[in-house]
Amino acid sequence: MHTVLTRGNAILAYSLSVLAFLTFCCFASTFFYDYRTNAKINTVKVLVKNVPDFSASREKNDLGFLTFDLSTDLNGLFNWNVKQLFLYLTAEYKTEQNELNQVVLWDKIILRGENANLDFKNMNTKYYFWDDGNGLKGHQNVTLTLSWNIIPNAGLLPSVFAHGFHSFKFPESYMPSPV
Repeated sequence: MHTVLTRGNAILAYSLSVLAFLTFCCFASTFFYDYRTNAKINTVKVLVKNVPDFSASREKNDLGFLTFDLSTDLNGLFNWNVKQLFLYLTAEYKTEQNELNQVVLWDKIILRGENANLDFKNMNTKYYFWDDGNGLKGHQNVTLTLSWNIIPNAGLLPSVFAHGFHSFKFPESYMPSPV
């Protein structure tokens, strides 16, 4: 006969195998779900300054300031396998120094059960819009995109881009600093 420990081990191993299979089935049931939705982004005010960057080298770098409008409904993204969404707004642009610059300007975490219908007006950026040189003044094509990471109960962590983006340009001159 088998001992109590042998029987307990068999029951535990079988139970964990069944739970792993059920977790995989849960993941597979939402794997092909399309998590993209429309987002409307608009810039309200755009300014650029040339100020010293004390965090790095004290050289003067471009610092962009902008306010934006954001409107999207993310309620349809929540299903039983989504715990939360991590939203972030990025600015992408090219300069002579770098082929691709990506700067995260704003982020937000939305938990399941919270209001996921966003309608923000005149929002300030949460993070500084630094350029590592003088590439913002007069830049003609800066693109804002809204993206999010889906934090699931089981499965992969997809990174999703919204349908829709907004392109804007920075002014040709620096905003004067107060004396």
